[in-house]
Amino acid sequence: MKYKLDNVSTPWLDSYGEVAPNLDYSEKTISAAVLDTAAVEKDFPALTFMGKPTSYTRLATEIDRVARSFHALGVRPGQRVLVCLPNVPQAVFCLYGLNRIGAIPTMVHPLSAVSELAFYMKEADCSIAVTLDQFYGKFLRVKEQRPIEKLIVCRVSDELPFPLSIAQKLFTESKFPKVSGANDIVWSDFMKMGESVTDGYVAKKDYRTEAVVLFSGGTTGTTKGIMLSDLNFNALAWQTASMANEEVHHAKMLAAMPVFHGFGLGVCIHTLMFIGGTSILVPRFNVKSYAKLIRKTQPNFIAGVPTLFEAITRNRYLDGADLSCLRGVFSGGDSLTIELKKKFDAFLKEHKARVRVREGYGTTECVTACCLTPYNKEKEGSIGIPFPDTYFKICKPGTQEELPYGEEGEICLTGPSMMLGYIGHEEENAQTLQKHPDGHVWLHTGDLGKMDDEGFVYFRQRIKRMIVTSGYNVYPSQLENIIEGHPAVQRSCVIGIPDSLKMQRVKAFVVLRDGYTADDAVRESILAHCKAHIAKYALPSEIEFRESLPTTLVGKVAYTVLEKEEAEKRVA
Repeated sequence: MKYKLDNVSTPWLDSYGEVAPNLDYSEKTISAAVLDTAAVEKDFPALTFMGKPTSYTRLATEIDRVARSFHALGVRPGQRVLVCLPNVPQAVFCLYGLNRIGAIPTMVHPLSAVSELAFYMKEADCSIAVTLDQFYGKFLRVKEQRPIEKLIVCRVSDELPFPLSIAQKLFTESKFPKVSGANDIVWSDFMKMGESVTDGYVAKKDYRTEAVVLFSGGTTGTTKGIMLSDLNFNALAWQTASMANEEVHHAKMLAAMPVFHGFGLGVCIHTLMFIGGTSILVPRFNVKSYAKLIRKTQPNFIAGVPTLFEAITRNRYLDGADLSCLRGVFSGGDSLTIELKKKFDAFLKEHKARVRVREGYGTTECVTACCLTPYNKEKEGSIGIPFPDTYFKICKPGTQEELPYGEEGEICLTGPSMMLGYIGHEEENAQTLQKHPDGHVWLHTGDLGKMDDEGFVYFRQRIKRMIVTSGYNVYPSQLENIIEGHPAVQRSCVIGIPDSLKMQRVKAFVVLRDGYTADDAVRESILAHCKAHIAKYALPSEIEFRESLPTTLVGKVAYTVLEKEEAEKRVA
């Protein structure tokens, strides 16, 4: 199918014609598309996990086995199943196996609290869940809040190479509670259930209907289940491949972004499976092991949030490493400050990489990325140009009125990766998915930004994050850019706190670089730097030093945590 919108201006297509509009999108389900790839790629590795490869042939076999087993368990088309796993092969098998029978994998973070897991199950109406043995005890507590008809429990050792598998069983898995509940099934027994199923289990499914549920990050507002279609994921895969401007077939990508996150699932896994590449699964991130994996596996593509790139620059684990293998480095999920981009670009150059960081922008409401810096042109502070067949416009906040180039407003977008909607939140669906006078439905992102006359988009921040002080609008991301330009500052976060006279005043939280001391002299130096670059009304009234900044489960700086801490101080 082709995806085309009439009466929508696309200035970037004239200047950057190598980004082809109107791609030919698959009308298959995500599982059918991947099984087609597997039929061609055969022995080529689809996944590697802790050094153990999984060929496309084995991937296809495991997808089908999982599909038959879920069918034997009683799962039927349209039913949502909670998949609470890190980046392990079983998560990939479940994703496509459930899709093959028309069921809907609902992907959630395994480190979520008991109450959060119960909330996810209720919100998505899940009665069956899949998790790892190390989280089994937590799910026993979830059962006290929410009934679970069947709980399938995997083990990491099942997918590890020898002798790592033996060590995992003896020294790690032996410490976990034994799976003993009447309705709890270990993975090996679950997989045997499907042996009696021979036909009638593959669903005839419309590629435009719900295929996967992801939950919004929860950094603002209430966490909501987002319904995404097969088309959403397949379109993203084609768009991502077309924007890479490098050979993607048989490419290797380090999948450190989690499987329950749009970037991790949509780009690091599904895009690779779709185009015949290899996804190198990273089950748990830490800088040392990540650096070791880069050295050992020599990936062609890496992607991460800014905190990941910041962590790499703060350590010496990649000293002397040759990164000439890299064909693309992508940053998303949070604002990449100008200073951090400069630092990481310099880091890449020092390590023989011929690429620079390409910043993107996205939202889970369109799976993940929908805008990316072109490979051959970047503009300071810009998040790039829209993906093929994805259209952006800037509207006056709270309206459908389109603003001229250069004016700041709400980022609105439409395209083939746009969500179907939120589960059970009709009022918010009506606010977020709005039919405009041009006849098309546009996603109102709640993000502030602008577009220039070449089609480059500039993200400011969440509308709700804007600070109003003495009647002036202050944008924390802009202040953070300036503060991080000071040589002592590694990372910063700016929030607004209530003030009886100004309504709000500005407070900055700062993490210092190694070698600097959190004292008054450094504080005064940072304030002097701010005074030289920031208008008086927007100056931080207070700077608080921190050893680290809180982050969300996917690595974004959790400014709402800092806001909550400040609110609790005032109550106390």
